[in-house]
Amino acid sequence: MNILALKLILAPLIIGSASLAGRRWGPAVSGWIVGMPLTSGPVVFFLALSHGAVFAENSILGVLSGGTSLVLYALTYSWLATRFRWQVAIAGSILVFSLNTLYLQTIIIPLYIVVPLVLLFNFAGLKFMPQGALEMGESRKSQWDIPVRILIGTSFILLLTGIAPYIGSRLTGLLTTIPLYVTILTVFAHRDHGSAAAAHVLRGLLYGLFAFLGFFLVLSLLIEKTSLGVSFGLAALTALAVQGSSLFMLRKVHG
Repeated sequence: MNILALKLILAPLIIGSASLAGRRWGPAVSGWIVGMPLTSGPVVFFLALSHGAVFAENSILGVLSGGTSLVLYALTYSWLATRFRWQVAIAGSILVFSLNTLYLQTIIIPLYIVVPLVLLFNFAGLKFMPQGALEMGESRKSQWDIPVRILIGTSFILLLTGIAPYIGSRLTGLLTTIPLYVTILTVFAHRDHGSAAAAHVLRGLLYGLFAFLGFFLVLSLLIEKTSLGVSFGLAALTALAVQGSSLFMLRKVHG
């Protein structure tokens, strides 16, 4: 099976399964699900297949650094949403995400610094997220919602892995953290249930980032030392273990 066929099978399968699972729970758990490396993991996997473990390892440092951009995105949206409509909140949060990504492209942060740095950002993000009661009501679901997510996510993976040789491993890694799914979830939660629901999605994202961090830490340590199957398998097991713990914390905080 060639790499393109593998992308066209694996990407929709991963994205569709996660989207269906996310529909069964509230906004915080939906955010928690998309905090997993649903696009960044497959992107790095296909980079390793196409360009080798060294290229993929360099991109992982970019992915990890991009975790700080996600935290800043979540905080910016959540606080802007307390005073403004979703259009202003999304514009401001994407601007902050983009500026931080541009800055990170100019520096290289080693693994032993970037991991505690992202952890520090994430704990600070959880501490300073705004609080508020949910305005529950009927969500406006569409039969096209999940197919559109699959189309967007698969197209993004194909595009990013296709242009990776031209933009370099670091920028490729940084761009994999573009918050595609969480933006969709957040905007709909904000529109349908108010700013507190949007904050719940983004708080879930931050809890999910612990698994994201565990996945790429293990992958970074193993990808050049063992096979892709072993390194990605152990990274996935780590992410699932961390994700289970973070779900327990999320349920304890939000019920």
